[in-house]
Amino acid sequence: MPLWKIAWRSIQHRAVASVLTAFSMALGVALVVAVLVIYHVLDRSFRRSSQGYDMIVGSAKGGPLELVLSTVYYLQPPRGTIPYQVYEELHHGQFATEVAAAIPVCIGGSYAGYPVIATVPEMFEEFRYLGDHPYEFEENGRNFRHDAPFEAVIGATVARKAGLKVGDTFRITHGFGGQGGHEHPEQFTIVGVLKPTGTPNDRGIFVNIEGFWKLHLHDQHSSASSEEETQGEEQNTATGSSHEESEATHTENEKLLTAVLVKRDWTNTAKALALPQLVGREPGVQCVIPAEEVAKLFEGLLGNIQTVLLIFAVLIVVVAGIGLMVSIYNSMSERRLEIAIMRALGAKRTTVMAVILLESILLSLGGGAFGVCLGHGLIGAFSGVIFEETGVQISALSFQPIELVLVPGLIILASIVGYLPALIAYRTDVARALASGV
Repeated sequence: MPLWKIAWRSIQHRAVASVLTAFSMALGVALVVAVLVIYHVLDRSFRRSSQGYDMIVGSAKGGPLELVLSTVYYLQPPRGTIPYQVYEELHHGQFATEVAAAIPVCIGGSYAGYPVIATVPEMFEEFRYLGDHPYEFEENGRNFRHDAPFEAVIGATVARKAGLKVGDTFRITHGFGGQGGHEHPEQFTIVGVLKPTGTPNDRGIFVNIEGFWKLHLHDQHSSASSEEETQGEEQNTATGSSHEESEATHTENEKLLTAVLVKRDWTNTAKALALPQLVGREPGVQCVIPAEEVAKLFEGLLGNIQTVLLIFAVLIVVVAGIGLMVSIYNSMSERRLEIAIMRALGAKRTTVMAVILLESILLSLGGGAFGVCLGHGLIGAFSGVIFEETGVQISALSFQPIELVLVPGLIILASIVGYLPALIAYRTDVARALASGV
């Protein structure tokens, strides 16, 4: 009979203890798998969600990472604004020859807790996501138009969780993330719902930037009118007569932006590489390469978190391995007669030792295989929740090559923890065991 079958029969003989031992190993392996897969998916999503543009021009207030978190991922309110002239210089001014596309954005306000991003239609025409995937709209949807200031496009998560669809209207609430603020009276009409992208844009509400400016211009005039009402009807009338002139002045000279998303023209590599430094010399402006900031974030904070989680997960596996050793060790007193009979029938000491080591390896690999399935099963079970809350797409089939290291790792661990029981089996005194009948 092959040695592995003998080891398997021994495992079956102690089924309850064997199952519990393998299950403890499975829990540790499942945690290792979950940490590896989820970290990789998050890393890929963060690093690739900014594809389509490779530079952000924003306010010098705050740090580069803050600009990325607010502009790319919509995780915090922006710290400052930049003048519209910065966009003009990038779009058709002194820097235009080094720029393939420049998209202005204003981030401010929210609806149902989701951020409102004011931009231009080219946002979904010039850029691609996750490599080279074009933005697409659900059936009966389309992009908003330049000449329709109060049209909007919403992400897939917003449509699903807020219950919005094409043709619905909504009002923007002042303030980031739905925290306080008043509701603007003007309504935006949804003309398109983006198909799921697996990027932060799934959680965004995109409105025509012209309509967004009109909202804030209306607020400024409302505030000014309220103040002037206390100064008399005559002054109020004079203010009303200058409304059109004031609006024209605002739209030409006082437009403010949160940032400009820039896709550099790489036909001239030297100029493309030098562009961030050239633009960054403008007063009150900073240029950020989002890929670099995300890399720093993962290599610094999140990379350390992954390391800590992996250490804990490996420790759990090691503790499970020690439990495996204790389980087999405790069974050795019951198996002295069994081992003595094997020796009496001609089995060598090394053969008995190999059976014990194989038993340890089979339990370890069995628990590890179940742990891999359990880890991926849990990832699949919670993939919907993860997508709803973060917009990150993940599936039970998200295997990582590094998981293959688990197989030799478990074999080595099983060999180490099984060595002591195997050594006891090797040293069993056959005559004494047979004489005592134990």
